[in-house]
Amino acid sequence: MPGREELPSTLRRSSKEAQDTWIKTHDSAVEEYGEGQRSHRTAYASLKHKFEKVGDHWEKKPKKGPSDPQAAKGTPASRTNPSRTAGGVDANASKEHLMKIAQELDVKGRSSMNKGDLVKAIEKANTRATAKSRERDKGKGRKS
Repeated sequence: MPGREELPSTLRRSSKEAQDTWIKTHDSAVEEYGEGQRSHRTAYASLKHKFEKVGDHWEKKPKKGPSDPQAAKGTPASRTNPSRTAGGVDANASKEHLMKIAQELDVKGRSSMNKGDLVKAIEKANTRATAKSRERDKGKGRKS
């Protein structure tokens, strides 16, 4: 199925550039590996190199690059020795950048958090925002 038809809800709420990145990579991966999880993982890996998840959508990162230790690994190392991912949060961003994102998401207690705690708190806030948006979309009869 073409990537445009399988576009995740978080990407439907994101910029055209983020959508195009995911779609192009997904469609190429489907040609290479066939339809399924591997194509989706590949598309997300490409997306997370240029974009970070902020709330219920993806925003362009200030600087391109891997978003977490798992993303920095090459395949097959990423499969044979997986690390915890940050769920789209740019764990390699500066603490200052993470504080800005946490403020935007109204993360409580952010001023006393270290970088690792900020990443986890932003990831939780993103999950809550995405769930809230999906519920709202269901109420409007949209596919989530």
